[in-house]
Amino acid sequence: MPESDREHWSRVRPHCCPCSSHERASAGDSARLGLLDAAALAGVALTGLSWSGLVAAEPDLPQAPPRRPLVVKPIFTYPLPHRAPQTSWRNWGGIQTQQDIEAEAARIRGELDKLKAAADFPLEVLPLAQIRTAAELAKVDDLGRADTILLYAAGDGGGDLMGSINPIAALGKDTILFVRHQSGPLYYWYEGMMARFLHQHTDDLAVKGIDYTDVVVDSHDEILWRLRALCGLRNTIGSRIVAIGGPSGWATPQAPDLARKKWKLDIQTVPYAELGKLIQQAQADQKTVEAARRRAAEYLKDSGVKLETEKGFVERCFVLEQVFRALMARFGTRAITINECMTTIMPMAQTTACLTLSTLNDAGYLAFCESDFVVVPAGILLANISNRPVFLNDPTYPHDGLITLAHCTAPRRLDGKTLDPARIVTHFESDYGAAPKVEMRKGERVTNIIPDFKAERFAGFVGEIVAAPFLPICRSQIDVAFKFPDLRLAEDMPGFHWITCYGDYAREVGYALKKIPIGWRVYS
Repeated sequence: MPESDREHWSRVRPHCCPCSSHERASAGDSARLGLLDAAALAGVALTGLSWSGLVAAEPDLPQAPPRRPLVVKPIFTYPLPHRAPQTSWRNWGGIQTQQDIEAEAARIRGELDKLKAAADFPLEVLPLAQIRTAAELAKVDDLGRADTILLYAAGDGGGDLMGSINPIAALGKDTILFVRHQSGPLYYWYEGMMARFLHQHTDDLAVKGIDYTDVVVDSHDEILWRLRALCGLRNTIGSRIVAIGGPSGWATPQAPDLARKKWKLDIQTVPYAELGKLIQQAQADQKTVEAARRRAAEYLKDSGVKLETEKGFVERCFVLEQVFRALMARFGTRAITINECMTTIMPMAQTTACLTLSTLNDAGYLAFCESDFVVVPAGILLANISNRPVFLNDPTYPHDGLITLAHCTAPRRLDGKTLDPARIVTHFESDYGAAPKVEMRKGERVTNIIPDFKAERFAGFVGEIVAAPFLPICRSQIDVAFKFPDLRLAEDMPGFHWITCYGDYAREVGYALKKIPIGWRVYS
């Protein structure tokens, strides 16, 4: 190796993020903090915080706020034809009389009750509206409350509700169009949906904001997963996240701006100088330290947990966790991310943030390392769709139908209920602090989202965990098997960081992304 190259590599610090700030981290603490805070102040920085003030506002251990319910307005639009001799006086469909209308409205209400009972996400269903015309639609007084319109499209009064005027589409709300073939009386729009509504008498999609994926025939299960996706989306768009040390992006400086523009994220910056003061004050508070020691002891007595680092590192992780919980409570959010989590945080916290982020995710928060806003929006979305913790990870090179995914901050409650076993070891690159080596379950199906740097096209697939090895890399590791050509993934893999969670949510992710809009390519 040439001497110049040897000198270059001797200066490179081990890390997962290519940001230049890692290389300048070898400078003095004050210079490093000044540079970090200058970058953080690209957005609004939150200052003047104190530990006593945060604790006074939240004397008990703060809990993660729940997801906001998706508010759905069901609308039943129907025909009411009148016989006219020697004319074509009725359209296709099984609803022809007032008795048919009343029976169908009762059927819909019963199905909505079952839909709400089956929902594994917060769902509010407004009273069913029965309308036939655009004028009647305008008089529905609770439309403004609705996030989503669920339109039971049996017919209408003359075509102005779903014809060329398109007042349904003009509402600008997410809309699901339901038609019956065999689940009850046949609906007229089972025939007319394509040529008359979606194509508007042309050869192409002609309705703004509604497309083929918004149409459901017969199946209320098909309605349910779409509502699940929209609930996740509504809890993601415009949500707030605390960014310790400011927002960043893996090799992509524009990532925070894209997250604000496309996802409307409200990114609140807490500079490291502020965090350092809070940690120092928290570590000097006897009540806080005692609570952290007690919680650390409870965590470590779990039979599924094996301690392989110093107990003090774990206790200080729980002090840091209390600081992060208090910050999120102060700013009314359950999401947090931390920049420079492999350098700047260690001398402040006297531990690593790895275990802290893991336990926060297990407690229902959305906690991400590296402040990488290329991947953070995808993580917030998948967590809000699945109501499960997600695993931000580094991918490797695909081969033989297999790819290894790894990071040091994995949650343990990946199915949303059960804690997977874990070895508590050091963070790999620093060999310091406390990080979980989570033994993720073999045979578990996992959804993988692969965001691109430009926030234009995400990719993803559903794979299967076939091993949880312990290679000399980031501590929590899984080998994920897939059933498509390796080269397809290698040639078409965007971005860097991935988001993974237990379960199959690929269709929900795609349905939500189209609303942003961001493309969705599923490998299968």
